[in-house]
Amino acid sequence: MAWDMNNMRTGEPEAFGKVAVLMGGDSAEREISLMSGSAVLESLLRSRVDASAVDFTDGKVLASLSDRGFDRVFIILHGRKGEDGKVQGALELMNIPYTGSGVLASALAMDKVRCKYIWQSLGLNTPPFAILDDTTEWDKVIAELGPVFVKPVKEGSSIGISRAKDVAELQQAFAHASQYDKDVIAESFVDGPEYTVAILGDTVLPVVGMRASNEFYDYQAKYFSDETQYFCPSDLASEDEKNLATLAMQAYQAIGCEGWGRVDVMRDSDGVFWLLEVNTVPGMTGHSLVPMAAKQAGINFDELVLEILATSDSGRERN
Repeated sequence: MAWDMNNMRTGEPEAFGKVAVLMGGDSAEREISLMSGSAVLESLLRSRVDASAVDFTDGKVLASLSDRGFDRVFIILHGRKGEDGKVQGALELMNIPYTGSGVLASALAMDKVRCKYIWQSLGLNTPPFAILDDTTEWDKVIAELGPVFVKPVKEGSSIGISRAKDVAELQQAFAHASQYDKDVIAESFVDGPEYTVAILGDTVLPVVGMRASNEFYDYQAKYFSDETQYFCPSDLASEDEKNLATLAMQAYQAIGCEGWGRVDVMRDSDGVFWLLEVNTVPGMTGHSLVPMAAKQAGINFDELVLEILATSDSGRERN
């Protein structure tokens, strides 16, 4: 689906007022958030928006936003507190507009288990999974799911994720993931290529295909490797890309997301797409996928940033 530049809602930069670019934080994704935030800030300044960096360190930083005269917030705070609805809730209490999804949608998207429950209830494909804890029957998990990816439930950027093919690897993977979250899942491994679908406003941007040189598309492959291959336009047939765009929008809307986001999927050997997760505050670094998809649609980085900022005008009574 092509992006119609007439849909761009951006006007004069002065109309945005004073903008806080909220970044950093204390989650495991702090490094990437600072990289994304710096890119967003530089872009806004190039567009003559009155923007300032705000490194989220504690509640006092948020409380100071009104005192410092900020009119709206560009949330580029990845991971916990920034992507799980907590910052969104605080900003709503302070009556400060912000970019992206609201409290409930952010919280659901961050929680892989609840997100998958919703998709399953609607008949949307997502890999089978099991919740892991110290009482788990490890051999039963492998018997039922086969090879798996083990993931912290409330982390992003592939942090804490590893693959397991047998009981010993499963136990090791669980111990690793547990360092990042008390809640851990094992998800059936989908043997096939990975794709991501960026959504801007109510439009699906061109699909991006990824092929990592590592065992899977992990943290290093996402943000630092120059060996990861990206395909945009993707290698999908036009009908398959259309079907994937429909699935991604269904998954996105099922959670109640709005403004902008990214849906990650895998495709198995039978050509079936499987939903992995929704990112409500995607990366905006030099290796990031939303800017790549936007570029293919004819939207440069500065236009993309302004359009995302304009989503803060959608109102504070969100999902």
